Amino acid sequence: MRSQDGTNTSKKSRKTLVVTILVLLIIVGISVGVIRWFNGGKEQIAKGGLGEEGNQPEIIYSNFTGYEIADATLNNSPTFCVQIPNGSTDGARPQAGLTEAGVVFEAIAETGITRFAAIFQLQDTYTTLPDGQKQTMMTTPGIIGPIRSLRPYYLDWDTPFDCTVVHDGGSPEALVAIAQGDQRNLDENFNYMWKEANPNRLWNNVFTSPEKLLAFNQGKGYHTSSPKTFPRLTPEELGNQLAQTQCDDTSTEDCRTPYQATFIRTVFTNISDYIVNYTYDTASNTYKRSYERGGAHLSYRCPANTTDFAQCGDPVQVAPSAIAIMRVQENTMSDNYHEHIKTLDEGTAYIFQNGQAIEGSWQKTSQDDQIKFRNLDGTEIKFVPGQIWIAAIPQFGKVSWE
Repeated sequence: MRSQDGTNTSKKSRKTLVVTILVLLIIVGISVGVIRWFNGGKEQIAKGGLGEEGNQPEIIYSNFTGYEIADATLNNSPTFCVQIPNGSTDGARPQAGLTEAGVVFEAIAETGITRFAAIFQLQDTYTTLPDGQKQTMMTTPGIIGPIRSLRPYYLDWDTPFDCTVVHDGGSPEALVAIAQGDQRNLDENFNYMWKEANPNRLWNNVFTSPEKLLAFNQGKGYHTSSPKTFPRLTPEELGNQLAQTQCDDTSTEDCRTPYQATFIRTVFTNISDYIVNYTYDTASNTYKRSYERGGAHLSYRCPANTTDFAQCGDPVQVAPSAIAIMRVQENTMSDNYHEHIKTLDEGTAYIFQNGQAIEGSWQKTSQDDQIKFRNLDGTEIKFVPGQIWIAAIPQFGKVSWE
């Protein structure tokens, strides 16, 4: 059939039909693609990011603290292991920067007095709140110290973190060990440390700052670290554990977790002369540390790059997120003064986190290897995000909880 102008009407109709079908197919294809992208985007958001094609960055977690960090390269930021004293009458307290350390080891240094090896990785960390806002969790400290001498067992604990070991002298055995080892070594050096002009500090008056520590590393060519860290719970795993802990600090019933442990309000440790209490705070999911004689354990939290304690304000209470207690074999060395702790060993361990107690074991097989903490069925324990406080309790020390 032809139209009045002589064209073939049936051919024209078929051509129009084909064009219409093609247009419909294109529209359907675009719609399916949009739906798939939208659903995929929602799935990626649930997993923590949209990936390469999305506009919301993937959440990156610190291997060191378990908190969020801005960039994955921060997992290889330089680490520093600072030896910090804990005497009660010699000007060691309050310390500075102790609350910003990701890991703290505590053990007897001499005559029953404990000392800390505080491990820092200079990275700011945060967490994402339900409303999408970022909350800062741990920041780079402004001042760190006081700095005291090194012991061989602290060196064994420091080494897996691939850190610059920061100390003010050391026992003869420790100085020989670090001189013969391949650790990064910053002994007393007032290009990178200073003495605080405070007569109350007595001999505990040497301090440093991240700016000075980074300057030392820069001069030595130490630009990164590859620390062997402790396993951490993901936010989802942490949420699942907390969801199974239904009681609070006023409850009387037992609270069950995958470890079938009861709700623990207070942990008591007696390493030697120092009896320390840790009180669980449900609101912050941390353990507030106090001395039985002397009140709350306090540490200054100073602004970045300051060397003036007057700018630091009031000290805050030390409150780790998790406590790991290792039973260790310990004795006095031949000088009847310095301690010897058997670090390349294994023994009983007690882990406290999320208001729960986990009984298990610890094991360290070489100086380079990180300590493994396991529960009673042999599974390696994952720690909550935040500061881990590791106390080496000798065979004559005590630990209890209620």
